Amino acid sequence: MRQLTAAVLAAVAGAATTVALVPASDAAAAPLPAHVFAPYFEAWTGDNPATLAQQSGAKHLTMAFLQAATKGSCTAYWNGDSSSPVSAAVFGSEIATIRAAGGDVIPSFGGYTADNTGTEIADSCTSVSSIAAVFQNVITTYDVTRIDLDIEDNSLTNSAGIDRRNKAIKQVEDWAAAQGRTVQFSYTLPTTTSGLADSGLAVLRNAVANNARVDLVNIMTFDYYDGATHQMAADTKTAATGLHDQLRQLYPGRTDAQLWGMVGVTEMIGIDDYGPAETFTTADAPVVAQWATEKGLGLLSFWALQRDNGGCPGVGGSDSCSGVSQSTWQFSKAFASFTSTGSTSPTSPTSPSPSSPSSPSCTTPAWTASAVYTGGQTVSFAGRLYRAKWWTQGESPATHSGQWDVWADKGPC
Repeated sequence: MRQLTAAVLAAVAGAATTVALVPASDAAAAPLPAHVFAPYFEAWTGDNPATLAQQSGAKHLTMAFLQAATKGSCTAYWNGDSSSPVSAAVFGSEIATIRAAGGDVIPSFGGYTADNTGTEIADSCTSVSSIAAVFQNVITTYDVTRIDLDIEDNSLTNSAGIDRRNKAIKQVEDWAAAQGRTVQFSYTLPTTTSGLADSGLAVLRNAVANNARVDLVNIMTFDYYDGATHQMAADTKTAATGLHDQLRQLYPGRTDAQLWGMVGVTEMIGIDDYGPAETFTTADAPVVAQWATEKGLGLLSFWALQRDNGGCPGVGGSDSCSGVSQSTWQFSKAFASFTSTGSTSPTSPTSPSPSSPSSPSCTTPAWTASAVYTGGQTVSFAGRLYRAKWWTQGESPATHSGQWDVWADKGPC
């Protein structure tokens, strides 16, 4: 997606060289819902994401974009602006407010501008370990569970950057597993009306070759630039179905439901960059939302939250309005019901074990070493209740509870 030249955010004194971690609360680092509506938030505008999330009803946001300030750099900044580093002082309090309201954010790397200028982090930085460190820094600074990678334009043909990125993903996934963290990666890619072009498929094939797990593939169902007049809802369905079939070839061991769960769709609400022939209307929105729910897609999104108003009828490609006649937040409200309450991480049954020292008065299943637990799940152990803060397996509440550990002690049963 596009990122136009942005207004520079206010500088944060001393923050450029300081990494400040956001301590995980009991609710932090919980996996995203299995089916989530998360529109893109234009982070360069100076708008407060928590305020817009509250006003629009969009509890989950995709934060666009993180990129290097200059080609060749291995440091990511918000919008490539060196005065907006990855720091708790930049968006940390806003993200905390979003979480307190039951939502979360997905930081997104790349975007059209970065992909076009060589400042997408894996195009810019030639060290795989340094790229992985950038991803890890974002994950730990903001305590997030998903990273989005918006890859388009020149980044789709940069084979070295593609390979570095996927190798870095694999490194981060191995690190997260060792840390007991839930970490997911999604790719956001351009599409045709029948699925990914070969350039997008090449990104995924390289991920498979590098054993990098891709949890979701989000296609941008707009800006086709093929000269045709499009029925955007219908074309969304054919594009997503095509992607589903392509994923079946890449991941033959996955079920149909799992494959649909890997599919994400991002619309450009209203008139897109191409023009009126590609207009996603207010009538298209509920059609897509219902279809996405029926199919079990993993993500529904749009570009962008700040465009969800009718302030510029007839204008295409604006970053501040949709170009169609609409009420404010009409698209957000149409998509909001898509978000489910289930977790994206797999869970295992948690049956009581004779070896677990749990009080007979506890009705919550006892902790077992072999079970997998995800953020928000509760267990009993030695007469007390514990709640998992993130993905865990084999970590006993007896030795892994406390502010910085996986288990939160919730008191006696």
